[in-house]
Amino acid sequence: MGLSPLIFGQVWAEKMIKKAAILVLAIGLLLSVVSPVSTHAQTELAILESSATAEFPTQLSFSLSTESALNITDIRLHYRVERDSFARVTSEAHIEFTPDTSVTASWSWDMRKTGSLPSGSIVEYWWSVADAGGNRVSTAPATVRFDDARYLWQSLAEGELTLYWYQGDDSFAREIMAAAQDALARLAEDTGAHLTKPVRLYIYASAQELRGAMIFPQEWAGGVAYTGYGVIAIGIAPNNLWWGKRATVHELAHLVTHQMTFNPYNSLPNWLNEGLSMYAEGELEAIYINYLEQGVAENSFISVRSLASPFSAFAGQTYLAYAQSYSLVEFLIDSYGQDKMYELLGTFKQGSSYDGALMRVYGFDMDGLDGLWRDWVALKY
Repeated sequence: MGLSPLIFGQVWAEKMIKKAAILVLAIGLLLSVVSPVSTHAQTELAILESSATAEFPTQLSFSLSTESALNITDIRLHYRVERDSFARVTSEAHIEFTPDTSVTASWSWDMRKTGSLPSGSIVEYWWSVADAGGNRVSTAPATVRFDDARYLWQSLAEGELTLYWYQGDDSFAREIMAAAQDALARLAEDTGAHLTKPVRLYIYASAQELRGAMIFPQEWAGGVAYTGYGVIAIGIAPNNLWWGKRATVHELAHLVTHQMTFNPYNSLPNWLNEGLSMYAEGELEAIYINYLEQGVAENSFISVRSLASPFSAFAGQTYLAYAQSYSLVEFLIDSYGQDKMYELLGTFKQGSSYDGALMRVYGFDMDGLDGLWRDWVALKY
């Protein structure tokens, strides 16, 4: 029995729809094989490689390889140094290059123009790249250590302090570490001050080799404290250990004081900063005692208010300034105790003025301290 005209037409129509659908699917598959790259893929911007190398102490070099289907038009390096700060400061270098679809770029931080970083500094960096189509891509942040790799360093750690050295045996390093730990204990007992963050101490084999780790150093430089970085660098020959231990303690005390009082508003008066470091060294050396005795005999002391500023460049005045600074700290600790000194440091951490901090803790300003101390030192010497 044959199909009616109506049913026959419906069957024919369904067959034709199926054939058309199969044809469209086949054409789509064919096109996907012949032209597999989408419009998005044609304009894709990619960073192929990024690296950084240190050339201590003068330079950090950064390099980048990038490509796009469109001309690359903008490349920037962003970087920041890990150090004590109340604001995260990011620097930016705008790279000069000829626009192209494939670019290899580089940039060098010449520290002879900006000042160097201490060994062990950590620099975080990342790149941003843009092309003519407005596409932009950035690398994930990476870090590079600015290490002094010229020497084969050994290390010794205790508490918050890590000591690095390359000349001298283990006993040499242990003696310096013992002196440092004794000084830290004395500071904590007499002032309440202590390390709150790790410190790295680099011992160079001589003052000359230390200066080779610095940019345009002073000829007399024998040690330096990079307080914001938690780093100390000192030149200590193994046969000059007595001086080396005192120098280490002095610079270490500067870091303790910095960590205890760091604030965005004010610094310490110089007599307190240097006096605490002199006090940490232990008993005052004979040369400084002579200057104090001479000051008493001749009434030639520098005022406490003047000692709040940087010390004189003249040798005699410098020795006297350091001697007085030690004696001022000794007077405050002996006369008023550890608790008051700790309170004074805490008051300075709040950003107090010099006179304001003394008045709040002791009830006198710098002029009042000057008078009380002169009476005390006259009796002592």
